[in-house]
Amino acid sequence: MSVAIVPSMNQHDVLNQLRYEWTMLAPSATSHLTWQRICRDYELDHLGSEPDFGAVLRRLEPGGGLTVEQRSHVIQVLLLEADDRFVHRALLQTLLPGVVSVCRQLKFGRGIAERPSDVVSEAIALLSELIRDWAGQSRAYAAPDLLSALRGRLRRWLLKEKEARHRIANDIPLGATAPVHSTLEARLELLRRQPQHARLAHLTWLRVFAERPLRELAVAEGVSVARLRAELQQFAQAHLL
Repeated sequence: MSVAIVPSMNQHDVLNQLRYEWTMLAPSATSHLTWQRICRDYELDHLGSEPDFGAVLRRLEPGGGLTVEQRSHVIQVLLLEADDRFVHRALLQTLLPGVVSVCRQLKFGRGIAERPSDVVSEAIALLSELIRDWAGQSRAYAAPDLLSALRGRLRRWLLKEKEARHRIANDIPLGATAPVHSTLEARLELLRRQPQHARLAHLTWLRVFAERPLRELAVAEGVSVARLRAELQQFAQAHLL
């Protein structure tokens, strides 16, 4: 089965296009079989009678009859299973109202983006990327975590767009000036190429730009949170500040 995560589209109505696409995907055989497997593997008894992802996503809506804890648990499971392309698509669909909320918080890029729909399209693409990057992780608060990380990535995208427009408007050569975040990324990239600094430069990049939680990084490194925090602080003071 081929699932288009973000379709090639007329930018004017991306949300409606995704919703229309979902009406065709939701009752499909893949939807039924994938949901039944997940329901069985994770013993989601309170949703065991639902036939497919279409029904499940309706239950995940605020008036769908599930408690906040139940909704959070289902989305946690979806992120765990998001390496599956259909689950990825279902999770993206579930979070579309949150995407609109994030765009609204950032005023749809007013004064930066030409059209609000451009910001929505970029936000959807960034969220799809986040889901792919985080697939397989167990997060009790998966939905707010994803939307918080999306807000950070979308804000950085808007800053880059603003800088690009400033360059064009003032005929500034590329590389003449750079935002602080771009400069920091460039310095980290140089440090990542040096064997003696590669580990901490990479961890710093994950912490700052990928917004990975410190506890998650500490677990992956097999060290305590306090030790990793101290290492990163010493590294920043010696090489970045």
